[in-house]
Amino acid sequence: MTENNQTSKQTIFSLFKDAILGRQQDFTQGSIRKAVFLLAIPMILEMLMESIFALVDIIYVSRVSVNAVATVGLTESVLTLVYAVAIGLSMAATALVARRTGEKDNEGANQTAVQVIFLGIFISILISIVGILYPKEILELMGGEPDLIEEGYRYTQVLLGGNITVMLLFLINAIFRGAGNASIAMWTLILSNGLNIILDPIFIFGLGPIPAYGVEGAAIATTIGRGTAVIAQLLVLFFGAGKIKLAVKDLVIRVAVMVNLIKVSLGGIGQFIIGTSSWVFLMRIMSEFGSEVLAGYTIAIRIMMFTLMPAWGMSNAAATLVGQNLGAKQPERAEKSVWITSKYCAYFMGSVSLVYIFFAPTFLGWFSENTLVVENGALCLQIIAAGYIAYAYGMVVIQSFNGSGDTKTPTYVNFVCFWLFQLPFAYIMAITLNFGPVGVFTAITLAEVLIAIVGVWLFKKGKWKTVQV
Repeated sequence: MTENNQTSKQTIFSLFKDAILGRQQDFTQGSIRKAVFLLAIPMILEMLMESIFALVDIIYVSRVSVNAVATVGLTESVLTLVYAVAIGLSMAATALVARRTGEKDNEGANQTAVQVIFLGIFISILISIVGILYPKEILELMGGEPDLIEEGYRYTQVLLGGNITVMLLFLINAIFRGAGNASIAMWTLILSNGLNIILDPIFIFGLGPIPAYGVEGAAIATTIGRGTAVIAQLLVLFFGAGKIKLAVKDLVIRVAVMVNLIKVSLGGIGQFIIGTSSWVFLMRIMSEFGSEVLAGYTIAIRIMMFTLMPAWGMSNAAATLVGQNLGAKQPERAEKSVWITSKYCAYFMGSVSLVYIFFAPTFLGWFSENTLVVENGALCLQIIAAGYIAYAYGMVVIQSFNGSGDTKTPTYVNFVCFWLFQLPFAYIMAITLNFGPVGVFTAITLAEVLIAIVGVWLFKKGKWKTVQV
């Protein structure tokens, strides 16, 4: 019986229902297309929920001032360094939990989950100290003007000070994804987003006894929403019905498991520090062109993230399938899962690119009435969207390396494509050759195309199939 015949036995609706409800599935056998669908749907919705955080904040903050929007952009570019650590650890968590799940080693999966949480707490405390003590210095370092710093430093202070909510939300959801419980990760983000949407206007503009905090209110609302979701995640880990089931006896440091986790995560942290630090430097270059241009760039990136997150969801599905199938000693099935997921991702991103290319000014107009903000933001959206199909293949393939536990290869790819190519090219085009913001936008697109080409070439070599974690 062919895969198509197997999949056709269930309607799309029933498959969608199964995906949303998270009914237990063994992703190491049966239809690969069905496995991709069941994992990707909740992961796509999870990533959409994550991007809604950013969009909701911008929608409300844009009503405060241009400086407020720019503050969010500068702070988020610094927060991406937190994301780098969180995502790097989460890649290791997903890879190791998926591998143990594929091997049917539930105890090993539980032990990995606990060590991931311990590491996340320790790192987030260090970041909180810096964020609470030096918010003004951080914004100044990023090129913020004095009036912007004075208006927005409290936003930076609250968001970085409460980064433990960001860290644990990422890490625990990565644990759920690795175990194949993608729907649990999705529902926790729905909870946090619902709270964020309700609390944002209350804390930004004030309501009853709650004063108007301005841009700081967006950080307060987001931190409360994420913090509530983390509490819900922990309750599920200890008392829920997922594959990962923790008990008090599990809450001990296991040196061997911790060392293995750190070993795998170093490559993941490294690759995302390279990637996200390049965004920090790009933001620094953009700040040379004034708050309006910076605000347009910030809004455009937020809009793009809304459609990049579904692609991330599909990439995460591929990573889980690779990890579990390698654990089950089925490398060819793992590879086939990647190519099927890549194709679906390319269809989606190609469609989105056409929408952005033709309607970018309309989208920017929803967030700002400032002509300069709209013009620069629309141009950013159009140029970057031109490379979306390549972006799709690059994202899925790179994340699949990570799912196998090979986090070193993507680190090398990121180093070459971002630091050796993107940053010098952006600076020369934007500053030296006076192309301005267009030089930065072009550098972003060309770097992502290069990542796709190099990533696919290395993936086809197949060394990732022999990685042991």
